Amino acid sequence: MNSAPVPFVDLTWQHQPLEDEIKEAIAKVIAGGDFVLGKALKDFENAFAKACGVDHGVGVANGTSAIALGLQAYGIGYGDEVIVPDNTFIATVIGVLQTGARPILVDCDQATALIDLKAAEKAITSKTKAILPVHLYGQMVSPSALLHLARTYNLLVFEDAAQAHLANREGYRAGSMGGAAAFSFYPSKNLGAFGNGGMLVTGEEAIAQRVSALRNYGAPSKYFHTELGTNSRLDTIQAAILEVKLPHLESWNQQRYQIAQYYDYLLAPFADKGIYPITNESGSGHVYHLYVIRLDRSCPIDRQQLQSELNNSGIQTGIHYPIPCHLQPAYNFLGYEKGDFPQAEKLCQEILSLPMYPGLKEEQVNFVIDHLSRIIG
Repeated sequence: MNSAPVPFVDLTWQHQPLEDEIKEAIAKVIAGGDFVLGKALKDFENAFAKACGVDHGVGVANGTSAIALGLQAYGIGYGDEVIVPDNTFIATVIGVLQTGARPILVDCDQATALIDLKAAEKAITSKTKAILPVHLYGQMVSPSALLHLARTYNLLVFEDAAQAHLANREGYRAGSMGGAAAFSFYPSKNLGAFGNGGMLVTGEEAIAQRVSALRNYGAPSKYFHTELGTNSRLDTIQAAILEVKLPHLESWNQQRYQIAQYYDYLLAPFADKGIYPITNESGSGHVYHLYVIRLDRSCPIDRQQLQSELNNSGIQTGIHYPIPCHLQPAYNFLGYEKGDFPQAEKLCQEILSLPMYPGLKEEQVNFVIDHLSRIIG
């Protein structure tokens, strides 16, 4: 358990009530001995896919693999281009690169921090095969606008839903509007494992079957390898843990939304001091994996000082993300330069993630905002 008065994430609250169930689920896997591709994995794949509103789920090692193997299953590779928002965690870009395709970065919308679909449209070429929207911070990209763009240019929509478990918008659940979607079960996610984990979900049986083979050395059946695959499987024990937690995910998400609403209410007076939250265009469909505020130029204090003073008061914060993808040194070979994506660059200088998790108490949120007020003056 984190000893800070307001930790950035505290998983104790959700794990303690489930401790006996989780131990029982783990013990059952141990007794059965099916540690790899076991029954609990298949059960969880079916349950999570159903929760997302699709027919098929394939558990893999992590969210990055879900992107890479999913795109590969659609035949995307060398010579192809995939449109990706610059404002995302670098794993999105890595997943595309692992297929051999080229990620084409585009700028973000300043208010929501989501991909700018007008910028995406301008980036489409004859080599563009897919668009990979990131449902950043727990808010989905608009399905109607995204699907209209994809249908106009005959593009695959492949969702990066790593931060958006059970998010919804315009009647779509995250993972259900495109051809397929990638999820991460990193421990701090809305639905987190006790280690790394990921899943591809899709409504297409052929894609699910191919990813099932690709994750297991390219073998649709034991010792029969039909293509170049890899070793990327969600462990049965992790799946068993996740299946115990899945029935609680909806209520955990509702709590996140309620906490976000309270933050919004308390932060409203700070707007005239240049502090305000990232815009929510999805209402209760936003699952708030992260609660992110912005500090614009009118703010009387810079972000580094604010973050430092909050930390000194026992309030942990984060920055998601401090450097946009196109300015990461490892990806200079993509050919982008500073100034290419001004909105993403600006946001990276302004954003700050406040504590957010189910079980965060009202008095803890008050503590955060009270200290924020004292620091701002």
